[in-house]
Amino acid sequence: MDRTRIVRWLRVLLPLLALAILSTMFLFSRGPKTEPQIPYATVDAEAMAREPRIVAPEYSAVTGDGAELTLRAAQAAPAGEGAAGSASDVRLDWQRPDGLRAELTAPAGRVEDGVVGLRGGVRMATSSGWTLRAPAIDAATDRSRLAAGDGVEATAPFGRIEAGRMELVPGPGGGADDAAVLNFSGGVRLIYRP
Repeated sequence: MDRTRIVRWLRVLLPLLALAILSTMFLFSRGPKTEPQIPYATVDAEAMAREPRIVAPEYSAVTGDGAELTLRAAQAAPAGEGAAGSASDVRLDWQRPDGLRAELTAPAGRVEDGVVGLRGGVRMATSSGWTLRAPAIDAATDRSRLAAGDGVEATAPFGRIEAGRMELVPGPGGGADDAAVLNFSGGVRLIYRP
């Protein structure tokens, strides 16, 4: 008999105790430390309307003799009236059918009249171990050709070269499978380190 009475009281007291615990949890709970914010892009809409840009564009092409070009940039501005389009933080990946690869990086660039022009201090590294620096390098989009005409400093596996001009073109046969030739001209200076 005592046992039945205890069970009846527990049936009433335990749910009331659980309700009291839950209500104190909600009454004394802490609010969030920071207000939730909706993420908004921090851009100047008026500036974007005046000067439209493309973020992270990518341009790919294959030349007539099989070289693959992939141009990436942080942002690009389309061509306007009388002005060529421009891009910033540019990277050009260039690969010939014979396997020679070149990676070019520059602060600025543009694609105009079938030429990818990299400007502002270009760095070029080839898969054959050459590293070149030039103020500007142009890459043709219709054939395998990289050229610099404003001075070049190159580090080769055998030493260092300084020249007025540089051109990377297919070999004498001109075919896709002919090995590429890196031609320096215009006051070439070679420092040979065996």
